[in-house]
Amino acid sequence: MTREENEKRLAHLKNIVLSMPEQPGSYQFYDEDKTIIYVGKAKKLKSRVSTYFHKEVDRYKTKVLVSKIHDITYTVVNT
Repeated sequence: MTREENEKRLAHLKNIVLSMPEQPGSYQFYDEDKTIIYVGKAKKLKSRVSTYFHKEVDRYKTKVLVSKIHDITYTVVNT
């Protein structure tokens, strides 16, 4: 993946995060083959998912995970 393609991918993902609500729910990360690579849950979806895209992420496995994400979906729940 070129640098330009990666920047476009990250911009797409950040737009998804910006549209997420601050409500509880679950989120799913997908790779380029549309396969779920991670499922998480959060009390505040937008806050939690946005932490994956901060520049100061220092865990190697998180960096690798983020590098493979091509799409994000989420489901809002009551609690």
